[in-house]
Amino acid sequence: MHTYALMMLGGFFVMLMIGIPVAVSLAVTGFLFGWLGFGDTLFNLLPARFYGVVGGYQWMAIPLFVFMGVMLEKSRLADDLLDVMGHLAGGLKGGMAIGIVLFGVLMGATTGIVGATIITLGLLTLPTLIRRGYDKSVACGVICASGTLGQIIPPSLILILILLSDIMQLSVGTLFAAAVGPGVLLACVYIVYLLVMGWLRPASMPPLPVAERDAVSRRELWVRFFKVLVPPVMLVVAVLGSIVGGVAAPTEAASMGAVGAVLITALSRRLTWTTLKTTALDTGKITALMMFILMTAQVFALSFRGLQGEELIAAMFDKLPGGVNTAIWFLMAIIFVLGFFVEWIEISYIAVPLFLPILINLGVDPVWLAMLITINLQSSFLTPPFGWALFYLKGVAPPSVNIKDIYKGVLPFIALQAITLLLVFQFPSIATWLPKAIGW
Repeated sequence: MHTYALMMLGGFFVMLMIGIPVAVSLAVTGFLFGWLGFGDTLFNLLPARFYGVVGGYQWMAIPLFVFMGVMLEKSRLADDLLDVMGHLAGGLKGGMAIGIVLFGVLMGATTGIVGATIITLGLLTLPTLIRRGYDKSVACGVICASGTLGQIIPPSLILILILLSDIMQLSVGTLFAAAVGPGVLLACVYIVYLLVMGWLRPASMPPLPVAERDAVSRRELWVRFFKVLVPPVMLVVAVLGSIVGGVAAPTEAASMGAVGAVLITALSRRLTWTTLKTTALDTGKITALMMFILMTAQVFALSFRGLQGEELIAAMFDKLPGGVNTAIWFLMAIIFVLGFFVEWIEISYIAVPLFLPILINLGVDPVWLAMLITINLQSSFLTPPFGWALFYLKGVAPPSVNIKDIYKGVLPFIALQAITLLLVFQFPSIATWLPKAIGW
């Protein structure tokens, strides 16, 4: 049985490496080795597992949060917000880069769509940053890193946290509350780094020219700031506050977010039938993909467990020296390495369930562990050669920017993510204080 379990894992990763979609890879290896291991029994067990997935109330939040994010992206609120933040922070050395990080925090908390945020930043800011004297690698790095912040800053990390909450059997609201500290910490680490680099290497991040700053009056700038900032902030507060405060379940809060996104788009006079239709179609495609992966993951997980794969993993952990901390860092290392080659969804549904029961049995706080995993998963968007953020940016970058500039630019931010991971590991209260303060 153990041999089949190892062959199953190997077969899955080989199929991924040769370009077969993850859902197909999960299903093929799960069905094949499950049938080889215990025959037709597999097919008798699957219907109940499938029903458990499609009947889960929490999954209704996925299309609603996706709809919220796609609709806000269609409202082009980002265009106005980015222009205002660039002027406000432009007087500092590295100020425009800091403005991009702050933009990434806000747009991440409202849309959470990595591709849309990076493409928007790439189209609107990369040519401008280069024209104003920014080093190309610095500009590329801050855009890629800022664009991925939505995967850790609540409430838009729902696509990660709903999955982790299902795997870990935790409340989504608890994980939302826990993610506030690490998400803000990561953004602050980025900002401190940019301030230091602006002081050490001012030529690589010059301030906005005085003439360009003076072209817009201070009063006009603040009026525009509140006009574009208040609606998304109110939406985030309403959605996140209702979940954390226990007023609404995540699914109910997601419906509030979807309606709020439509209202914001309507107020910006960009709500059309075409926009609504495109948003609904995109939401359907993204949701269908997510649910299909979840369904095929059930086949894989059931087969792996039946082939005694969990016992194999437990035996491996027993041989590790150093106790609980070694086991945690072993998991972090595996997730980081896998991030070079596969996406966070595969990592969440393959690596996490394999190691989770062992770590929980060792007494690890599951909320703290979920935050460590979520921070670590950030790197899968940035690590060469297959980091999706790198490809998103390259697709819209000017011809003068090559892939080497992008790779070079993201390396410091991968290191900053590692520093943030270490800080949350050393000080677990960063992740656990808010859930405890609320009483969860």
